[in-house]
Amino acid sequence: MRCAPLTHLKTCYTSPVILGLGVSPMRRREFIALISSGVAAWPLAARAQQPKVPVIGYLSSFPANINPKLTQAFRQGLNDAGFVEGRNVTIEYRWDEEGRYDRLPTMAADLVGRRVAVLFASPIPAALAAKATTATIPIVFAIGSDPVETGLVVSLNRPGGNVTGATFLSVELGAKRLELLRDLVPKIASIGLLVNPNNPNAAAQTKEMQAAATALGLQLNIVTAGSESDFENAFETLVRQRTNALVLSADPFFFSHRDQLVALAMGRSVPVIYYAREFVAAGGLISYASSFGDSFRQAATYVGRILKGEKAADLPVLQPTKFELVINLKTAKALGLEVPPTVLARADEVIE
Repeated sequence: MRCAPLTHLKTCYTSPVILGLGVSPMRRREFIALISSGVAAWPLAARAQQPKVPVIGYLSSFPANINPKLTQAFRQGLNDAGFVEGRNVTIEYRWDEEGRYDRLPTMAADLVGRRVAVLFASPIPAALAAKATTATIPIVFAIGSDPVETGLVVSLNRPGGNVTGATFLSVELGAKRLELLRDLVPKIASIGLLVNPNNPNAAAQTKEMQAAATALGLQLNIVTAGSESDFENAFETLVRQRTNALVLSADPFFFSHRDQLVALAMGRSVPVIYYAREFVAAGGLISYASSFGDSFRQAATYVGRILKGEKAADLPVLQPTKFELVINLKTAKALGLEVPPTVLARADEVIE
């Protein structure tokens, strides 16, 4: 018989064969239902085969609203490794915005509980909290102290375990800062060191600075500040002791309050050398440091490599190769200091 158009398919076929598939009219409904269910399942199967977007845990004692350049540098490092936040990777952020290091273990445990693929931690208090929380999830740090001495890794070349990262050597540069401050203020006999007693690295910094001061024939006076309310008393103690200048130890809590610390130093006419350029940009006298941003970017590339399958134990700890001396001539003039030509010639940046 002549078949009607396909739009009249239901009245056309009286044969037990439908479209040559050998399906009788009695089972046509079952056949159509089977095909329909298979088509509907295709998107679900496709979605099930799509790779799961990895999650990075980001634990930091640097407040997000204080230095967004650090997170920007971290994202840039991820981009260099082929990962873009919101596209093929997700980042869970946890910030210790008040310098309360006792909160870090809880934050680290929260990230571990979320089964993150990699845990990034900076600086040293956050890195130590992360390591104490997990021995299985890979950890990548960006810190300013010796990771071997602090117990984060076994060695720089072969970290071992689940931890590796980058260091910006803030602590190790303490002796060099002391020497630069002596050159800038040549007649000083005593130098102060401001440390945060809550920092797990405070003892190591104090010991290293004491040895450096002794080698230079200088008296080192230690003052402490573990909270914002301690700052005034610390500077009053320095003035009372007739301490001629001050070295600020590396600490994220101090970094978060850099404007206040710079103002106190200027108000008491105390020359201070800092461990980050941002202090000098805020009106501080002088700084000598590597780039925090470079270390964050380098650490992020390690995060990307681990997400691609490499092991933290096989990635050597990265160290900085460039260090910058920054001097604020306006501040020097306000303090009545004349920067020696030998110091000025070594400066990488001069703020006038």
